[in-house]
Amino acid sequence: MKSAPLLELPPELLEPGSRPRGRYVLGVDGGATKTLAAVLDLRDGVIHLAHGGPSNEDAIGANAAADALIGTADAALTCARIGREELAAAVLAVAGTDTDAIVRQVHGAQRDDWIVVNDVVGAWAVATGAQPGIGAISGTGSNVFGVGPAGQCWRVGGWGHLLGDEGSGYWLGAESIRAALRDRDGSGRETALSDAAVAFFAVPSVEALAALVYSKPLTKGEIAAFAVRTCVLAEAGDSVAHELYERGARELAAQIVHVVEHTDLGDGRAFPVGLIGSVFRAGALFVEPLATAVHDVAPGAQLAVVEMAAVGGALQLAMRVCGCTDALTHERLQQLLDDALAPAR
Repeated sequence: MKSAPLLELPPELLEPGSRPRGRYVLGVDGGATKTLAAVLDLRDGVIHLAHGGPSNEDAIGANAAADALIGTADAALTCARIGREELAAAVLAVAGTDTDAIVRQVHGAQRDDWIVVNDVVGAWAVATGAQPGIGAISGTGSNVFGVGPAGQCWRVGGWGHLLGDEGSGYWLGAESIRAALRDRDGSGRETALSDAAVAFFAVPSVEALAALVYSKPLTKGEIAAFAVRTCVLAEAGDSVAHELYERGARELAAQIVHVVEHTDLGDGRAFPVGLIGSVFRAGALFVEPLATAVHDVAPGAQLAVVEMAAVGGALQLAMRVCGCTDALTHERLQQLLDDALAPAR
């Protein structure tokens, strides 16, 4: 069965400069735990930030999510001492499975010229400067999105922890617990993950941890956090933990390869693959097998861990809409964001 893309860029993002240039752009990064809005003054090179609560529709519903997005954006406009009418463009990059519901809510609040995209589109912009290439997210969850040289878009993953999230922190944490259980019942190899899991989750035994997973249940974030301990054990020589990271890397690489194949990025030319999320802090343990698997299919892929804050992707998309991508270099935007965020860190 030939499928249509799961996700496509709005028309304004396919045609850079579709709106007049201006002095101010707005970018918003909305997630399951927090929202960050940034107004960028392109003339003076200043960023005005505002922080808000969760804005993931899956977590709190579309109405509450839109309220959080708009409220945080308005707070950033207040910090910049400007009105909405002074914005050249506004892009909201929002986590969740039903971005259309957020679009309806935002536009219903008389923000019909604000562009709402899935957060993976913002990640792609951070990873590539909104140019042909791929953004690969591996944090608590995983998601991959890319745009080809002719504007072809393709997304793989993003199905959540029950149906997907391969190669993510949650996947690694859950697989680590499974490995500990297999060690306990003798169906798997002995691993230091067993004792580590008991200590990490403060339970009397591995079997008690299994009961906790089902009865509490543990949150996605709590399970994903155990992946950090798995990384430590892998680097210390635990073969089971090491193999889990290699397998997770191959799972995520397979998603990247599918995006390459559907966007014609693998035609021999070089293209960026930005790696975004906490799992990549594992360094070579995760990145090297990932890169090897990707390069087997696409030798032109240039993999690099992305350091820019996620809201930078929404700002880059807003700059793209009003034809202002030449106003700031990627490096300068990252520096402005780092400086603006420094007091909060």
